Amino acid sequence: MSEKGRVRKQQASRAFVLGLDGVPWDLIEQWSQAGELPNFAQLIEDGAAGPLKSTVPANTPIAWPSISTGCWADSHGIYEFYKLRANRSKRAYNQTDRRQPALWNLLSPAVVANVPMTYPPETIDGKMVSGMMTPNVNSGFTEPPALGDEILDRIDDYTIELQWDEYDDDDRLVRDIHSLVETRRELMRHLMETPEWRLFFFVYVAPDRLQHRVWDDERLLEHYHYLDDILGEVIDYCDERESALYVVSDHGFGPVSSSVYVNRVLANHGLLTKRKPDRSQSLLSSLGITRSRVVDTAAATGLDVQALAKRLPRDLVDSVAKQVPGTHSVYDVDFSQTRAFLHGLGSIYVNDTHRFESGIVEPTDVKKVKTEVMSALRGLRVPGRDTAPIVVHDGADLFPDDPDAPDVVVEPEAGYMVSTRLADEVVDDHTPVVANHRPEGVFLARGPDIAPGASPDGATVVDVAPTILHGLQEPIPEASDGRVLSEIFVDGSMPSVESPRVRSYQTDRKTSSATGKHDIVEDRLRGLGYVE
Repeated sequence: MSEKGRVRKQQASRAFVLGLDGVPWDLIEQWSQAGELPNFAQLIEDGAAGPLKSTVPANTPIAWPSISTGCWADSHGIYEFYKLRANRSKRAYNQTDRRQPALWNLLSPAVVANVPMTYPPETIDGKMVSGMMTPNVNSGFTEPPALGDEILDRIDDYTIELQWDEYDDDDRLVRDIHSLVETRRELMRHLMETPEWRLFFFVYVAPDRLQHRVWDDERLLEHYHYLDDILGEVIDYCDERESALYVVSDHGFGPVSSSVYVNRVLANHGLLTKRKPDRSQSLLSSLGITRSRVVDTAAATGLDVQALAKRLPRDLVDSVAKQVPGTHSVYDVDFSQTRAFLHGLGSIYVNDTHRFESGIVEPTDVKKVKTEVMSALRGLRVPGRDTAPIVVHDGADLFPDDPDAPDVVVEPEAGYMVSTRLADEVVDDHTPVVANHRPEGVFLARGPDIAPGASPDGATVVDVAPTILHGLQEPIPEASDGRVLSEIFVDGSMPSVESPRVRSYQTDRKTSSATGKHDIVEDRLRGLGYVE
């Protein structure tokens, strides 16, 4: 890394955004102070640093679009990994659902790679490699398309993701995650050869993947040493090009030990009804045949049920799943008797006649049902524990500008996960992962006009884009929900003394066609623990 005190230009003309998915502020602060992360420590000393508050709930598909656009979900339009259709079937959200311009639509030329929720890739002035939610490398994952051929020719075994449910050995998982980071670093170096750019936006998702499965200091610190080494390389690259550097994460992380089954709470309060077994289900149930037992038995005999399901028509898989009793939040709910249900990562919907084709709640009764839902959930307590396991939000308060937003949103307190399963218990001590998302990510900035030792005041994910734009003397979209973090700039510098300019933007975004490989994406999300 370049030595402290290097003479810098008075104002940056370009910005490098290094995204580190799931990296929490408390680990960066702790290990930097302990001398374990020298490049992070130097960045904290030379620039601005502090926690970055995520979205509610703190999840990848909402947070990265908020970082790149400066808008909350009711403005940018992405709430989950999956969008519910009127018939309650799902389709994967993708970047065509994003309603607001991202940084790469405003700063050009741009180099954008591995940012979640950017599939299918946009045609921009520059280069784009789509990230999480990309089905595979055969699905058109770059713009221009020829860039994909370059990447596959240059980088051996380049893949989009790995699935941790395929691993029964944490040591092997750690090794493969390290290999995944190596290929991403090769990609970053390849793109660093691009001679001209104004924005370079590159994300590493590996910290999130590792932390979901492994949460012990020794293994995590080994991974963070590697991230620190990458950071040092990026700092040198930025110094050589007189670029500002922003390091951000979409959310934090922490250990979990309990799951909260929100749909069970709704069922216990008469808001959700489990589907009664038909004759075939009753027979299977009487024989002790359940969906979980089918999967477990198949696994014991070496049959990969998920791999088999991938090769069968989706309608056939759904039909068979409905015949076998279980606790699935879609297959096992009687929607003709259900007034509200949890979908995805924390979104509760009232089953109303306006939103859903076979809804049962009249629009005039939605507010009443929402009140019942929030009352039931806010009254939830765990025996022997002082605090509530979840925080309950009125969707209209979080997302006032979008009538299609979730009606109620739940987020877990530290130590808990929210599950869509219709389990027998309200809370139990079984979790599919050892750690999960928390609200505090990281914000670090370094550049010619960034004040050394500065601390952002209550920074949120929607403040990142306006701060970057203002730092480059660019106007901020009038739809932005965030603010310029003016407190991080050197006193007397242009960003500190000039008021942000605002303008309206209309982007004519062109996109590669999505190939419709929904099942591949869903299987990967299930393997990552995001879908049950």
